[in-house]
Amino acid sequence: MDADFWLERWRDGRTFFHQSKITPLLQKYWPSLALPKGSRVLVPLCGKSLDMIWLAQQGHYVLGIELSQLAIDQFFTENNLQPQIHESTLGRHHVAANIELICGDIFALDATTLGECIGAYDRAALVALPHDMRERYVKHVYGQLPDSYRGLLLTLDYEQGQMEGPPFSVDEAEVRALYQGHSTITVMDRRDILTKEPKFAERGLTRLDTVVYGLNGMARA
Repeated sequence: MDADFWLERWRDGRTFFHQSKITPLLQKYWPSLALPKGSRVLVPLCGKSLDMIWLAQQGHYVLGIELSQLAIDQFFTENNLQPQIHESTLGRHHVAANIELICGDIFALDATTLGECIGAYDRAALVALPHDMRERYVKHVYGQLPDSYRGLLLTLDYEQGQMEGPPFSVDEAEVRALYQGHSTITVMDRRDILTKEPKFAERGLTRLDTVVYGLNGMARA
């Protein structure tokens, strides 16, 4: 799955993955991380998520990374924000108050940038990537976050053979395998959401769980 797949989705308006409200599970479980105000929080593959507004309102400095310039433009326009723009080797930076969005490739983020992120919030990144990209993604991003980072990861768990992703199914065993070596994993919530997501039932699913994981960095071996 390449960048053109997602860029086309944004151009065509096929962005069913975008939520028009703040994620309730974020609001419920983020406070348990006890990140101090002013912490830099990474939001990978951020789109135009309203969750970033909520995180900023908690006093965090939000750093989002997104391939689509259209998504970034819509985020600032729809939230009545006027960003300052500059270029770097990481991409095009858009900064308004305590929110910074980079239009660029998540794999272009360097160790210095990732090393400044004490927090991480992933609702739509891991489940957006096919199996053969997830290990590379986790190693590059979470493997370069500080040893003391804390984060929240939301995944979907269903029978992959019943539906083609994205979003893809990522079960608990895979999550633990992906994050071992640099993060401890805690299951904070698991709930069946199929009745609330009829579009997935229409695509053939007979079971759909959303799982919330707490992530804590640990000293690398």
